[in-house]
Amino acid sequence: MPDPFADQPDWAPRPPRPVALVPAAAERELRGKRLRIGLPGTGWRGDLRGDEKVVQRSRTYVPVLPEQEWYRAESEDVEVFAPLVPADRVWVERTDDTLTAPVRDDVLSRLVSLDAPAPLFPVPVVDAGPLTGRRLVHMDDGMEQRDLRAVTELHTGADGDICVRAAQELAWYRWVWTGTPPETIELPVHLLWVE
Repeated sequence: MPDPFADQPDWAPRPPRPVALVPAAAERELRGKRLRIGLPGTGWRGDLRGDEKVVQRSRTYVPVLPEQEWYRAESEDVEVFAPLVPADRVWVERTDDTLTAPVRDDVLSRLVSLDAPAPLFPVPVVDAGPLTGRRLVHMDDGMEQRDLRAVTELHTGADGDICVRAAQELAWYRWVWTGTPPETIELPVHLLWVE
């Protein structure tokens, strides 16, 4: 199989791994994992985190929380309500080296199956449209740094590079429940992707 990055310049980092969605039944540990919930043929909801599976009357459920509530519960040590979602309606996000991004030349090439949530292929920040609040992946020396949120749009940084300011996801969500703006870092666009 030919290397899809063979023509890539030396200074450009490889893109981050795509995110596959696997049924919750296939995962042993769910605590803190990113989840999607939904029904085939109906639709999907993301920005959720899970807790360990629960069995009630021989049916398996997954406690599911919006990410903001999960982060608040973990960092503030408070109890929050987590609805139990049948495990067959839950998918877990997992990075996957084997997925390759489809070539999307026209609308027909963008069609997906409604049987399960579609994989997430990171998009370079410069091609992603509005950024504020979106999940980012920062590539630094071949390492992926995930769990970041964009807090600005594209701008010119202090050294003249085109940049985006980002915050750790916990700080992004803490901003909501405390009102305290997060500490941010300025990252150059050529090292950033949107999930």
